[in-house]
Amino acid sequence: MSKPKIAAVDTRIMRWVPLLLAVGLTGCSSYYGQLAVGQLELLRQREPIVAIVDDPQREPQLRQRLALALQARGFASDALALPDNQSYQVYAEIQRPYVMWNLFIAEEFSVEQRTQCFPIAGCVAYRGYYQQGRARGAAALMQAEGYDTLVSGVPAYSTLGWFDDPLLSSMLRWDDDRLAGLIFHELAHQQLYVTDDTAFNESFASFVEREGLRQWRASRGLPAPNETARKHYADLSKLALATRDRLAEIYASDLSESAMRAAKRDEFMRMRQTYLQLRDGPWKGDDRFDRWMNQPLNNASLVPFGLYDQWVPAFAALYEQVGGDWSRFYAAVASLGRLPADERKRQLDALR
Repeated sequence: MSKPKIAAVDTRIMRWVPLLLAVGLTGCSSYYGQLAVGQLELLRQREPIVAIVDDPQREPQLRQRLALALQARGFASDALALPDNQSYQVYAEIQRPYVMWNLFIAEEFSVEQRTQCFPIAGCVAYRGYYQQGRARGAAALMQAEGYDTLVSGVPAYSTLGWFDDPLLSSMLRWDDDRLAGLIFHELAHQQLYVTDDTAFNESFASFVEREGLRQWRASRGLPAPNETARKHYADLSKLALATRDRLAEIYASDLSESAMRAAKRDEFMRMRQTYLQLRDGPWKGDDRFDRWMNQPLNNASLVPFGLYDQWVPAFAALYEQVGGDWSRFYAAVASLGRLPADERKRQLDALR
């Protein structure tokens, strides 16, 4: 019989659990109620990774993956100067493929996302749900009102340092590189987060993930990561962004609604055809995106593209400017984050 779970100590919980309980107990059917209940459930499920790794009665593959995760976690603080705390030093088995499902919303004739605003996190491009059924139910309600929607699974997220975030069983579905990269990515959100600027936050975390992974592999005597998959995603992202630009022109035109719907259908058909040309041509049969491309495509499907990589080249340039010094890099990024949004975008454009 395996050892009982040991709750990891997090003194910040004592201050926030009463609030979470109040929200959860008084509004379990509400959006914020399910957020509170979901976060509390994660807190209850955590156990120290060290205890699992040291327990010979636990599943060997789990112990091996978690041991690797601990090494990556140590590297994150020691080599990448990311926060040194208990986040990702505890583990939670969540019994589902994703920890959350994000709902993206856009109007029928607009490529702009419907922004959602929350305490602490500010305004972001999505709403998160701990249960897939809730996310799909909310999407159905929005569709009934004429909106375009997309529901997308999320393997991990950050509470921005408010709690000790656990390594989740959903993260273990990925290979070793992706697992280490996710740890670097989520800790980057704890390092720096600018309210109301999803593209800035996600691009920053994506750069830290990519450069961190390159350095992590080098520290282990491994070659640089294979960039083929990333290049294929970049091609897909360019295709989606080009489609979004053409749709924006259509929606700004004087076409009737029926003609606009027809033009919209044509653009998504064009997107699918171009994808097939990429897949069967330069990608040499890489079909990893077939499932995504075969789902119903709409304006909301295009929202995530650009959020996670729009400013990655700018952050790469900034990292080079400071000579690859992580502390100086974070200070420079923090300075950008304090600028007004328009000026911040101008300087990022100049860097890129």
